[in-house]
Amino acid sequence: MSLRWRIMGATVVVVLLTVLASIGVGYYATQARLGVFVDRIGQDEAVQLARNLSREYTDAGGWATVDVVLSQAGYIYPGVQERERSEEGEGEHLEGFHQDPVRVVIVGVDRRVVQDNFSELSPGTPALELSGHRETVFDLASNQSVGEVYVDVNRELLSSESHGFLNALLYITIIGGTLTIGVAVLLAAWLSKRITAPVTALTEATQAIAQGDSTRLPVRSSDELGQMSAAFNEMSAALETQRELRRRLINDVSHELNTPLSVIQLEAAGLRDGLQTPEDASDQIIREVERLRGLVTDLNWLAETDHGELRLAFETSPVRELLAKEVERWQPQSQARQVELSLEVSGELPHLALDRLRLSQALGNVIGNSLNCTGAGGNIVLRAGLEGDEVLAISITDDGIGIDVADLPHVFDRFYRTDQSRSLGLVGTGLGLSITRAIVEAHGGTVTVESNGPGQGAAVTISLPLNR
Repeated sequence: MSLRWRIMGATVVVVLLTVLASIGVGYYATQARLGVFVDRIGQDEAVQLARNLSREYTDAGGWATVDVVLSQAGYIYPGVQERERSEEGEGEHLEGFHQDPVRVVIVGVDRRVVQDNFSELSPGTPALELSGHRETVFDLASNQSVGEVYVDVNRELLSSESHGFLNALLYITIIGGTLTIGVAVLLAAWLSKRITAPVTALTEATQAIAQGDSTRLPVRSSDELGQMSAAFNEMSAALETQRELRRRLINDVSHELNTPLSVIQLEAAGLRDGLQTPEDASDQIIREVERLRGLVTDLNWLAETDHGELRLAFETSPVRELLAKEVERWQPQSQARQVELSLEVSGELPHLALDRLRLSQALGNVIGNSLNCTGAGGNIVLRAGLEGDEVLAISITDDGIGIDVADLPHVFDRFYRTDQSRSLGLVGTGLGLSITRAIVEAHGGTVTVESNGPGQGAAVTISLPLNR
């Protein structure tokens, strides 16, 4: 069963159960309240009638005018047979509960009948067992009991009226519940389609990506479904970028491997044919092997950062000494390229807990890139200074070929190389800055790069916290 049908089914079942529960609870609760109401009718009528009888008895000085009170209260009915004929002819009950036949029997203090509105007991007859609600009638002048009044509600008739009302209520509730279920079905169909449509589109887009195609999902809302589509689009863009980077990596690694291997092959062939001296051939072969070793080292570094295996050995070191040694280490290559490499320090630099080897490698990657991108007569400046009381800033600035603004967001991506570096034939795999960022972030810092465009040079800034 599809997700859409399951959502529709679950919604309809929940609404159906809710409607049935509402009908059941409403029906039985109303029935219970009507039962309580019927019970209170006789009691309330008996209390009110006893008060009226007490006043009439006191005013008349006896029971002579008791029929006036019963008539005013609506308890004087035709004879029983006449009433039955009237009910059969009309085929309907009286409209109000207070007009339903209610038997009223008044007895005196001697337990003899004073009045029976149903005429079943004659006045003066001893009252044996009477049903209904009983209330005492008083002579208000002497505050003495003069008798009792019994009010017996016709429960069968009231029960019939109650059942009629309940049946009508049940009928109306069922119609309303049916309409509610119909609306719930339509709403469930719309809602399930709205929920499953992005999921279906996501499934199709995922299958397209699995086949190598790139696709995007429309983002039509800001809710969870819209966020899902937006997240998929970001993932799709990242996969497309990674696919392009992988293609570039294959080309770059192939080129990086092919060049030294070709040189080694030519040197070995020249040595074999006597066209090259052993010393010159061995020197060239060693240089190309070192180049291959550097490529393998970069790939190993990439594997470590990918799997979270980058471990640092921290030791408290003087930052100025570390930077001076780094400049000294790269001086031979800068002099060979006729590039001036200098160190500028602002103020006193602190001692920090660093992994000297790893940080030296991070700085070396940046300085090496600057040397490759700076022509003869150029300058590279390594600057260091404190920014407030919390950050040490180390920047490497050159006046080389610069970086296009469109390439700046990607320079730290693995295997990314700008078109400008490719056109100039600069060697590299695009891993140096990615490794540098991993090392700096492992120290709790950040690294950024700035450039005003091609030919404007570039500046890489490493920010390290003073308190880790």
